[in-house]
Amino acid sequence: MEEKYKQQPSNCIKVVLFGPESTGKTTLSRHLARHYNSVWVPEYAREYLQNKWNNERKTCEPQDLLPIAEGQMKLENELARKTDSVLICDTDLLETKVYSEAYYIGTCDPILEKHALQNTYDLYFLTYIDTPWEADDLRDKPEHREEMFKAFKDTLVKYNKPFVLLKGDKKTRLETAVKHIDNLLKLKL
Repeated sequence: MEEKYKQQPSNCIKVVLFGPESTGKTTLSRHLARHYNSVWVPEYAREYLQNKWNNERKTCEPQDLLPIAEGQMKLENELARKTDSVLICDTDLLETKVYSEAYYIGTCDPILEKHALQNTYDLYFLTYIDTPWEADDLRDKPEHREEMFKAFKDTLVKYNKPFVLLKGDKKTRLETAVKHIDNLLKLKL
């Protein structure tokens, strides 16, 4: 049963865009995948929750988190088989854990937490809140950006995850990310 939340072995370098909503993760993920002629793993939660909103006019609830985690890992595992260079992940289960704890009184499903901590990535790019807020059906806490950024950063520090802070405009963020991914690729050779 828990196998569906587990990261499958792969030969590629895996990087994660990590941070609060509306901080440019998806845009940068697409640009990085294009730059490396590779694939990117979209955020499954966006599709799942947009469908829920469109059909039920309901937002995320605790019972949605395991189906989201399952969908995210299914996508990641499928797409990791399509590259042997770098896989760009728009999110991971650790991000889902942060949101679970922030939105649901500090709690996280034990299965989600277990796999969020067991799955491994070569590098996290922590996206700062210096991008303009863009509202949509799913984003709901523009006034809590600093608090959410702190939660994301604290999580990376707490679990000793390798990360680089990305600040500035799109070009600066892309250049910084490329520099760090290039270093990882050199080490892989």
